[in-house]
Amino acid sequence: MDHKAVLARLPADTRAQLTETRDAPGLWHLASHLGAIIVIGALILARVPFWPVLMLPQGILLVFLFTLLHETVHDTPFRTRWLNRAAGLLCGALLFLPPVWFRWFHLAHHRHTQIPGKDPELAEPKPEALRGWLHHVSGLPVWTGHARTLIRNATGQGDAAYVPTARRTDLTREARRLLGLYACLLLLSLIAGSTALLWVWLIPLLLGQPFLRVYLLAEHGRCAFVANMLENSRTTFTNRLVRWLAWNMPYHAEHHSFPAVPFHQLPALHAHMAPHLAVTENGYRRFTAKYLSTLR
Repeated sequence: MDHKAVLARLPADTRAQLTETRDAPGLWHLASHLGAIIVIGALILARVPFWPVLMLPQGILLVFLFTLLHETVHDTPFRTRWLNRAAGLLCGALLFLPPVWFRWFHLAHHRHTQIPGKDPELAEPKPEALRGWLHHVSGLPVWTGHARTLIRNATGQGDAAYVPTARRTDLTREARRLLGLYACLLLLSLIAGSTALLWVWLIPLLLGQPFLRVYLLAEHGRCAFVANMLENSRTTFTNRLVRWLAWNMPYHAEHHSFPAVPFHQLPALHAHMAPHLAVTENGYRRFTAKYLSTLR
């Protein structure tokens, strides 16, 4: 069966329970995620013993805000609409990833998952050689891509096919505001003679990005180029800490099958769909080892 047939078997009351959005789970999760970032950032600024080591967990926490940004596209982390928008804006600003632009990009990815020529995630092919994998995992393509997107959008060249023509001015306005924000932060840091943002934000982002790249490769890497979400997306079984860090997105086949289900209900959805999952893996380390074994 494909994912549509599996979901069609769910009783109406079960579907209603699974898709019910609430503010409390998202607020608690966001508080713990941001709280960890603030605490570690404070320890870095306080120059506690071995403080440079803390920049790695700080970076991992920061880059995995991408999974929350990704969820806000679907308006599911919170019931209140403005909370979804505010969380998306915060995450996008921290990650140099314009959230309005990403919304259209990600919705196109969901509509055309793993369909060549239609899924925008396939515009950059997955690495097929070790050198390409190292380049991909380094995060350099991501940062250059984010910079290119911001500049193109700010100059009115955000003309991707998945963005409606009537909404392209939104991208220009958003990119200019973000660039203005970054310019202000740079100016204030220079005036104050402070390198705080360098140590608690920018360098940690660079250090954490490879971990996000490895994680994201597991979502669709080496999956079939078909429309069935049970075959084109991978669910990765992992520990509770990683599920917390990634806002339950390791349940990725489930998420793609039923994106209206909020993150806190994905374990429940998994219980219903587990017998039908076609592509799974036991941990990201195991997935990475298998992926590397296929490279030239």
